[in-house]
Parts: sequence; C-alpha cells; structure tokens
Amino acid sequence: MIRALHTGATGMQAQQLNMDTISNNLSNANTAGFKRSRIDFEDLMYQTLKVVGSPAGGSSGNEIPTGIEVGLGVRPAATQKIFSQGVFQQTDNSLDMAIEGDGFFQVKLPNGTTVYTRNGSFKKDSQGNVVTSDGYKLEPSIVVPAEAIDISVSADGTVSVTTQGQTEPQTIGNIQLARFVNPAGLNCIGKNLFTESAASGTATINTPGENGSGTIAQGFIENSNVQVVEEMVNMIIAQRAYEIISKTIQGADDMLQVASNLRR
Repeated sequence: MIRALHTGATGMQAQQLNMDTISNNLSNANTAGFKRSRIDFEDLMYQTLKVVGSPAGGSSGNEIPTGIEVGLGVRPAATQKIFSQGVFQQTDNSLDMAIEGDGFFQVKLPNGTTVYTRNGSFKKDSQGNVVTSDGYKLEPSIVVPAEAIDISVSADGTVSVTTQGQTEPQTIGNIQLARFVNPAGLNCIGKNLFTESAASGTATINTPGENGSGTIAQGFIENSNVQVVEEMVNMIIAQRAYEIISKTIQGADDMLQVASNLRR
C-alpha cells in the first residue's frame, strides 16, 4: 500500500506537467510561428517479486512462464515540438513572410549568435534594416533604401525594391533558409526563437525552394499550429487522469487506515 502511494504521486506529478504543456500550447494559440509541444511519458522501473523463467520446483524441470513484476509509476521522457505547418493568414504587409514547407529564417542576436524562427512578421528599423519585432536583424542582412516605394520578395527569397523614378526593380538581397536533420532537437529560448543543439544537428543553409527547403510567401504570416479543440480534449483527459490517480492514493490511504485499526 505504501508502494501505491508513491506510484500514484508520480502519476499526479506527470499529469501536472502534462497540464503545464497544454496550458503553454493554448496560451500561444495566436502566436505567429509558434509550434505546439507534446509530452512523452515512460514507465519507471519494476519491482520483481518472482523472476520469470525461474524453476518451478521439484524434479520436473518446469519453468515459471510469467513472473511477478510491480510497476513503480511514470516519469516524463521528453517534451517534443511538433513542426507541422500552421495556417497562413494574409496580411498584405510587404515585410510579412511565411515559409511554405521546411526551413527557418535566420536571425542575428546582438551578441552575434545566429538563432532561428518560423515567425516571419518582419519590420524596418530606423536604418532600414529588416528586423524582428524585438529588433534582431534578419540574416543575411537586408537594408531597404529610404527612397524605396515598393518591396517585393519572390518565392526563392530574392528581395527587390522599386524607387521613385525607376521602372525596373533593384535587387537588394536574398533571404536564405536554414534546415535541420532533427528540428525537434532545437533549443527553445522564447521570443519564437530556437538555437541549434547537438541533437538538432548543424544548420544547412539553402536558397528557398532548393534542397528540400520551403519557399517564401510574401504578404502572409504563419499562424500557430495549435488546434484549440484538440488541446481542450487533451486537457479534459489530463484532468480526469489526475482525478483517477488521486483516487488510487485515497484508496491506498483507506487501506492503511483499516490495517492500522486492526485489533487482536
């Protein structure tokens, strides 16, 4: 019965972490470029009371076909980012860009570190640099001239501008996308940004539309891939699992109470 108390506690802790993950997904249902997380669980070690395959006794040479193993609970194994495509929303903003397919925009932090994002809602700073909402520059750097009256981004990432008095657009840069062997292994650092890790592998830089990279859609942003109805169902399941597991702890406590009240 004491074993059941500890086992039930691991289950309640696991469902609490599950609820935390669901809460974060729902909180970011309207965050551009956000990718939902899924938590994976695995069972803990087992206490072996009778070893499977041990001799049954006597001189028959028979073996026990099944042993006695009691599980000791559950633990979280991983929280995995699901990089499925989010729904596109048309904005008609010339610096809003969405990636149709695989890949990440490259962004340079003030300390020189390159990070990666799926959020393509870019802006211009006072110098004409294309930056994120936090002021981080797009990499490779693209500077929009002050006299530009129109900005065009093609599917292959070519950025062109039209200036007053010119009829032909002028190319000012090219957007490149980063791909990873295992994008689920990227580190999440907040602000819709990721950093590479040993698990994700090194970034492979490609021109959009080449070597498996997606293409650029100008005037669109990629919404979060969170499905609110699915998350609500997962939340209900987590709540009910939490309640049921708490009943096992209550049941073990009741059994201990009965045992402690025994009289000779």
